[in-house]
This record gives sequence, structure tokens and C-alpha cells, in this order.
Amino acid sequence: MKFCRFTLIVQLALLSFNLLADQFTLESPDRSITAVVAISESGGLTYHVNYRGKPVILDSRMGFNINDGQELSHGFSLTSQSRHHENKSWKPVYGERAVIIDNYNALNLNLLNQRCDDLVMRLECRAYDQGFAFRYIFPQQPRATLKINQELTEYTFTGDHRAWPVYHAQGQYKPATISQIKPKCERPLTVEMQDGVVLAIGEAALFTFARMKYRPMPGKANTLCAQLDSAVELSLPDQSPWRFVMVADHAGALLENNDLLLNLNEPCKIKDTSWIKPGKVIRETTLTTQGGMECVDFAKEMNLQYVEFDAGWYGHEYDAASDARTVTLDPKRSKGPLDLPAVIEYGKKNGIGVILYVNRHQLEARLDEILLLYKKWGIVGMKYGFVNVGSQVWTTWLHEAIRKAAEAEMMIDIHDEYRMTGNQRTYPNLMTVEGIAGNEEMPPAEHNCALPFTRYLCGAGDYTPCWYNGRVQNTRAHQLALTAVTYSPWQFLFWYDRPSAFKNEPELDFWRRTPTTWDDTKVINAQIGAYATIARRAGEEWFVGSINALERRELKIPLTFLKPQQKYTAFIYSDGAPDGSERTSVKCEKQVVDSTSVITAEMAANGGHALRLEPIR
Repeated sequence: MKFCRFTLIVQLALLSFNLLADQFTLESPDRSITAVVAISESGGLTYHVNYRGKPVILDSRMGFNINDGQELSHGFSLTSQSRHHENKSWKPVYGERAVIIDNYNALNLNLLNQRCDDLVMRLECRAYDQGFAFRYIFPQQPRATLKINQELTEYTFTGDHRAWPVYHAQGQYKPATISQIKPKCERPLTVEMQDGVVLAIGEAALFTFARMKYRPMPGKANTLCAQLDSAVELSLPDQSPWRFVMVADHAGALLENNDLLLNLNEPCKIKDTSWIKPGKVIRETTLTTQGGMECVDFAKEMNLQYVEFDAGWYGHEYDAASDARTVTLDPKRSKGPLDLPAVIEYGKKNGIGVILYVNRHQLEARLDEILLLYKKWGIVGMKYGFVNVGSQVWTTWLHEAIRKAAEAEMMIDIHDEYRMTGNQRTYPNLMTVEGIAGNEEMPPAEHNCALPFTRYLCGAGDYTPCWYNGRVQNTRAHQLALTAVTYSPWQFLFWYDRPSAFKNEPELDFWRRTPTTWDDTKVINAQIGAYATIARRAGEEWFVGSINALERRELKIPLTFLKPQQKYTAFIYSDGAPDGSERTSVKCEKQVVDSTSVITAEMAANGGHALRLEPIR
């Protein structure tokens, strides 16, 4: 009996060896993350990921369905491999940190697929301390083109964990298990494992490919599969975007490590970036000369940098007769008059730039002409409205439109169903995107408390905070804190508010002084969908925002991130009534603190708390 058991064990070991002909292990620099890419006996590609010695992604398939239904997921053989290590730092034009570390170990597998007419493919893999990433590269070869019908990349989780899916860019985040996720799930997708480890899967460096989302994998438990928005036609040489798995001990570390996406993109391609200026924006909706002048005055008073003229200034945005080369008001939006050149000139005299909204119909018809014209008018930026996204055709068009805007020295905000993939590193004139469920849609506090650890992992999203609008579901201290919690180099403030409503409340000094880009970012408290405390530094000042949901709560904020032996004045803005009975009341206090101090944020169930920490000289 013992002999039979021994023989069976040997046979199983041999079988396992034959099924996995080759395995290639890649460790992150600190060895916390280990990824294994395997080629099976039949030439199938799989990968799995371990974190601190425990699996987080189980064996998952890689590959594509190509041409006339051929599966580019088997039949691979290794022709060569190479490895290298990179460790450097770089400075972004702007961002959530002044310096970014790019430290990883890389593995390149050069592969041949004889089943698919000797197709040559390279699998490029990187292991960072923050996660694992890979992409498919198709070098120049006798085959000139390749059609990808479907991507087969899978993500097999270790259990039916809780995730935070959303199905369109402006959807509200609500928890669901992996088994409950529906097709067309957005990326990045954050997943909470039972042992506290948190994952996020997504894509980086999307420029000319089709957008990826996720769908459940039938017949395979706890597995999601890549879902492309369209077929992809490649002219070789070409490559896919990066697919990544971020891993961290807790949700806050995901946000602190979201430079991973930037590191997976190419360096800035704009030689002179001096004209790219982050700032705060007010939206002008009356579309009148007087309204424009009032917004300029208000912007100057509140230390905003821009005024944006929204839809309707050149006619109905969906009317084919409307011409964005003219100032021709949509009568349903405004009776005017609007002397746009006068507002632009008045803005220049007061140090305020003007941004124009333009719907996709005019962008698609005459973008090149508009960019040159607006430059002559003195316009500093544009908001691309309701652009087509997703398919390879429209992905390519949009990134060409971003590149052309860079050539014209025009900053860009993208409206609606679009989110960044780290490409803002390459073209930092892409300031922000409105594809987020912000105050335009008045979401609940629990959605806001999920955003930093889901949507904001991929970069800027303009939440469009309001102040006076009565439909806001959260306290004013919550609204106040959002400018530190959320990240957007163009931060549209007072979205539904008019300058005439302004009462110069003392707490609004926090918005007046808050910048939109940062030298450092730290997450102090984090529970997805429940609460968040985020501290951001600009120069020597710190701005700390805390937001809360679900229940009344007290959060401790240790100020250990402050410079030791330095005293600071803490300007504290908190809920006037922590029981939530006075939504519009904000209590303003001051006290002297240092790095040993601990501030307590007492918040209503949908409340908030904001801090500005200024060094004492």
C-alpha cells in the first residue's frame, strides 16, 4: 500500500511538471510581491500573484482571440528571455506628489506561436513593491497586421471577496461580491480580501487600443475576464495597454501608491510646459457679459484661477447649425448679451483665464481650426463635451485630440464617460475629467467615502463641489473637506452656485487657500464607503480633509506627518452640530499644534472635517 501511494505521488508530480513546462518567477524589489508566469505543455500562458507569501490572484489565463476565431492563448514556445532592474525618480509637471519613485524588476518573455502562423509576441512584465503589471507586445515581423476580436486575460481571485464595482463613469460605488459583478464593470476595480489585504485591477497607458472593462467568466469561480469595447486592428509593431494588479495591506495604501499607473506611461512629450497651470474654476452659466464679469470678480475674490463658459455659448450643442467659431447664444439657455472678447480681456487684466466648453460634434468637425482660433482669442483651455469613448476608433481620436491641444498650448478637461489611465504623465495638458459621480448628481456620503480608494486610484476626477445648493446631501464641513480628499488639478468649485449667493463665510477661507496639486499625499484613516482622512502638502502647509458616512463618528488624526520641532497654527473647520441637525453650520477654531499633537474629527453621519496647518515663524 505504501509503495502504491509513493508511485501515485511520483506520477502526480510528473504530471504537474509536464503540464507546466516552464515557470518564470518575478519578485518586486522588496520581495513582498511575487508573480509567476507559466507556459503549459500545450503552450498556454497563465500568471498568478502572491503577496507576502500568500496568493492574491490564482492561476489566470492570458491571451487573445484573434483573426477568424483563432485563440492566441495556446501554442506558445519560449525563444528567449531577459530581465532587468530599474530604480529612478522623476518629477511630474504637477500631481499628488512632487517626486515619484519608479522602482521595479522586469521580465521579458519572447514567444513564438506556430499554431497562429508563427506569430511573434513578447510578454513584458514588471513587479513593483506596489503591484504587478504586464502587457502584450507584437514586434515587427512578416505579418503586417493583427486583428484582436477578444481579450482573454483573466483575474481569478482567492474567494468571493467584496468588491466595489461601477458600470459607467458617473455611477455610484456600492459593494458587491465578485460573483455578483455584471458585465462592463469599470476599471480600476477595488477588491477587499477577508484577511484585510486590498487589491485593485485596471489598465494603464491606453492610447490607441480599445478600452478594457470586466465581465464575469462563466464556469470559473471568482474570476473576471477582460472585456474590450471593440475589436482592435493592430499595424505591427504595436502593443496592448498595461494590465495591472495593485496590492496593499489596506485601502489607504492603494491611493498612496497610485503612481504605479503614471510609471507605466511614457514621460512627458511636451517640451515647454510653462503654460500648463492647475487651478480652481467657476462655471459661468448665465452666458452673459455681466455674468462673465461677475465670475471674474468672484474668482479674484476667492483665489480661483479660471472661469468656464458652459454649453450654449455658440448655440445648441447638438444642433448641426451651431458653429463653435462664433458666439451665437442658445436662446433656451440665455438671452444675452455676451461679449466674450470683453470678458476674456477683463479676465486677463485680473489674472483670470477663460475656458470654453465645446461639444463633440464641433470637435469632430473642426478641431484643428478651433484650436488655432481659440488661441488667437486668448482662451487658455477647453472642456471636451460628451466625447465618444471606448472603441479603438474613438480612443485613438480622443488621444489625438489631446495631443493636438498640447501643440496648440491648450489645457483640456474631458466630459463624461472617460477616465485616465496614467496618460496624464505623457500629456499633462489633460488636466482633469468630469467622468465621476460628483455634486452634479448629488451622491450620498458613502459614495464619496468610496471614491478615494476606487475611482481616484487612476487619477484626477472633477467632483464639482457645491456650497449653497440645497440639494447637497452632506454637511458643509463635508463639502469643505472634499477639496483635500479629492484630486483634480482643475477643481470646479461652486458648481451650481452663483457669485450673487456668496456671503464670504469665514470657513470658505479653506477653499480660498487650498491649492489643487500637491507635493505629498498621505492617507491617515480609510474604510471604503465609510470614512476617509487624507492629508496633502503644498510647500510647507498641510491641508487635511476628513469625510464620513453611515453613522456619527470620531476619527483621530495624529499629526506625525508634520516636521518635528516645528510649531503650526491649525485652522480647524468642523460640523457645527455633529448630530447632523445643522447641515449648513461650520465651526471654525484655531490652536497651536506640532508633530506630537492629535486632532479629533467629530463628524455627523454625512459630515466632515477640514484642517489647514500653517508653520509658525
